[in-house]
Amino acid sequence: MIDSHCHLDHEPLFSDLPNVIQRSKDVGIEKLLTISTSFESFSRIKDLINIDEMIYGTIGIHPHESSKDIITSKEIIKNLNENIKIIGVGETGLDFYYNNSEKEKQISSFKEHIEASIDANKPLIVHSREAEKETFEILNHYKNQNIKILMHCFTGSKEFSEKLLTLNSFFSASGIITFKNSIDLQETFKSLPLNNVLIETDSPFLAPVPNRGKKNEPSFIDFTAQKLAEVKDISKNDLITITTDNFNNLFFK
Repeated sequence: MIDSHCHLDHEPLFSDLPNVIQRSKDVGIEKLLTISTSFESFSRIKDLINIDEMIYGTIGIHPHESSKDIITSKEIIKNLNENIKIIGVGETGLDFYYNNSEKEKQISSFKEHIEASIDANKPLIVHSREAEKETFEILNHYKNQNIKILMHCFTGSKEFSEKLLTLNSFFSASGIITFKNSIDLQETFKSLPLNNVLIETDSPFLAPVPNRGKKNEPSFIDFTAQKLAEVKDISKNDLITITTDNFNNLFFK
């Protein structure tokens, strides 16, 4: 089992890391991918990946931070080349719900990440909120360049997922899929090909039922795996095997 998206550099995970790692191992997690959101975040991640062999990281600037932290594709590629355990690009994308950064800055940053991802042949971890049209238009522009897309914490429409599948995108299910009101999202994941699905916690955010409202952590991924297995009408063990293979094929092939 692999948590394809967590934020180990965020509290309360960061200060309790040995226990967080042990509880992850106790539920059968073999890899944790801790995701960069800012320059400050990445500086912590460079240390985190050396704490335990199960921890891998990414390099990127979250759309919320894209007005403050300006990164170039050249910088991203340099950091990928310097760190064998930095295996992905992001978290990048577009968030027009909060608009914490200007739209133009978000779009410019997104394109820098995409170009780095293609040049380095590393997966692109995409955050998209209230920006389906713009996210797809930008990604689709690069469709002939072997872009590896991972839609993190996917909560988009079925129509959006169908468009993204034309780019052979991967979709990660978070704890949101366990929420009682997530019927549409469950239907979307039901329709997605099993070979394009991953699981994540996005911890310390978005704890799944029955821990909703608590601070999330990687070990809670077990509940998300159980729910997604029900949605896909397969056993939890099969779901774990398939999503683990999907992650390894995406990030290590």
